Amino acid sequence: MTALALFDLDGTLLDTASTVVDTAAATLTALGVHGTTPRAIRATIGRPLAEAFAHLLDAPADSRAVTAAVRGYLALYREQVVPRAPALLYPGVARGLARLRSHGLTLAVATNMLTASAETLLTAAGVREHFALVVGADAVARPKPAPDAGLLITTGLGHRPADAVMVGDTVNDLHMATAAGMPSIAVTYGHHRASRLRAAAPTWLAPTFPAAVARILAPTG
Repeated sequence: MTALALFDLDGTLLDTASTVVDTAAATLTALGVHGTTPRAIRATIGRPLAEAFAHLLDAPADSRAVTAAVRGYLALYREQVVPRAPALLYPGVARGLARLRSHGLTLAVATNMLTASAETLLTAAGVREHFALVVGADAVARPKPAPDAGLLITTGLGHRPADAVMVGDTVNDLHMATAAGMPSIAVTYGHHRASRLRAAAPTWLAPTFPAAVARILAPTG
């Protein structure tokens, strides 16, 4: 029986792809870095922020350039993206989360965003109250695809991984679930295409958020 549902944030709960690309591009331009394509930026979505900028800048994650990029990105994100959060929710998310809670499930977020940023975005979107725990990349030693976030959530909320399910739109989400010993639902409307998600061997695929909710509530035995 599924007792706990974990969700990724970007690309699963909120449609943030274009905002992430635009914000990262503006950040790089402000730092005097030109020529980075939207495709290159999009390919880093799902990674922790410092890791993404380290890749884009071809610099160490603890370098001054990456630190400045992360700081600038977060400032722009709070200013330009957070106020738009309610409009970025995918169709059916607010109702679906409420439905899961009404069936007695515990909900949590496992994201490679910074925890404070995730908390701010979920609050602005009006859905933070549905989650018992929000775990970001800075809350664990190893972010997704490592199992740390999933295991921290299941242990902290008193559930076995086998009684939980991870819902996400990237292979990092699916690999985390597999490494943590929990089933997974790959949603195909987010960052990664269905073919790439299938290659990561999710337990189920869902084309919409309501379909993911129905899958979570379906009998598993």
